[in-house]
Amino acid sequence: MIKIEIPKPDLVLTRNDQYGQTGEEEGSKAYAFAEFMQIPRDKGGIFMFYNINDELMYVGKARKLRQRIKKHFDDNVSAIKNHRDEVDKIEVCYVEDAVDREIYETFIINNLQAKYNVDKVFFR
Repeated sequence: MIKIEIPKPDLVLTRNDQYGQTGEEEGSKAYAFAEFMQIPRDKGGIFMFYNINDELMYVGKARKLRQRIKKHFDDNVSAIKNHRDEVDKIEVCYVEDAVDREIYETFIINNLQAKYNVDKVFFR
């Protein structure tokens, strides 16, 4: 039997409630997370969106994490497009191997029962 463990997050981003309240023009909602720019541009891995109650909302993987996470807050086809304002915390784990990313994503979706992941779901 293969033993898989959920990796510890390398970076945890928390929502900055001050974002957009000073009258400045609002950009991407991803920038509401104060540490967003700390995600390296060239790192691959998995990310997990949590709400204020620490419930897992969505799990994703990417070859370039920063661009992919930002895209979830900007585009209209994201699985969380109607729930972006609920995201309170983002956990990021760096995983360079594409096969490992796929395994971790599927494992976490099913183990922690991510709310808005509809693909790769075996628990329903």
